[in-house]
Amino acid sequence: MSIPAKIYVAGHRGMVGSAIVRQLLASGHPAERIVTRSHAELDLTDQAAVRAFFAVEQPDQVYLAAAKVGGIHANNTYPAEFIYQNLMMQANVIDTAFRNGVKKLLFLGSSCIYPKMAPQPMREDALLTGTLESTNEPYAIAKIAGIKLCESYNRQYGNSHGVDYRSVMPTNLYGPGDNYHPENSHVIPALIRRFHEGRVNNSPTVIIWGTGTPRREFLYVDDMAAACVHVMSLPKVSYEQHTQPMLSHINVGCGHDITIRELAETIAGVIGYQGEIQFDPDRPDGTPRKLMDSARLHALGWEGQVGLEVGLEMAYHDFLARCAEDN
Repeated sequence: MSIPAKIYVAGHRGMVGSAIVRQLLASGHPAERIVTRSHAELDLTDQAAVRAFFAVEQPDQVYLAAAKVGGIHANNTYPAEFIYQNLMMQANVIDTAFRNGVKKLLFLGSSCIYPKMAPQPMREDALLTGTLESTNEPYAIAKIAGIKLCESYNRQYGNSHGVDYRSVMPTNLYGPGDNYHPENSHVIPALIRRFHEGRVNNSPTVIIWGTGTPRREFLYVDDMAAACVHVMSLPKVSYEQHTQPMLSHINVGCGHDITIRELAETIAGVIGYQGEIQFDPDRPDGTPRKLMDSARLHALGWEGQVGLEVGLEMAYHDFLARCAEDN
């Protein structure tokens, strides 16, 4: 009987990383063959520390879910941290994985890699065809570099060393483990917090940034984790049939989007907020529309399972549970 692969999940305390660990365990992977480190235990921007970790643990596979992430406000406020920390984490983990004989690695990117005005839905071949959205350009540049790192190691060492590094680009994610910070969070956790506080405080009005007209696609994080494990499990020949050496990333989305206004109204309904929803057009909207074309992934046999309203209900339960822990 063969020994199960030793898998390192980088960023296991984040929303995506923790979901990948849950998915691996649910699929029967033994817990003792899953390696994790918190940021306090291992700073992935520290090359020497990363090299020492890999030398000791010698994982067979890596899921690179560690990243510095945030919404429009955070990206605008901390651009240096967003580009530097993400570039360093990616470069250190991908190169050190190669140096230690890791043949399979999955890099997690973001839909913000695509041009601001990319044709909708956004196909993988829209990458590098236009100007990025300015509010998160540093983060997007880092994620594009991560894709190209994986492709470059594949091209140079795929045949000689058996390197098979893959990349997935998720749409907007939400769910258990999300960041509910009042200023630095993404749109769904921010709205969950805002409408919850509005209901608890009997606020007559909740104000939402922007005009409410941008359209966004959302995917429940456990669906994303299932897609990650699915992509990592695909035979190399199957993956290569749907990708190209220099266009190797795969979109992960549900295939439909809604306006921010519709999203806000849905979240208000889930939470039970009955006051007025107002939009502040003086605040930035971000990209007008972000819908992924996930035809590649669907052709490879994966579809999402969790609908938006059901997912939002589960996300709100997670928010309430974490509020209870904090208190």
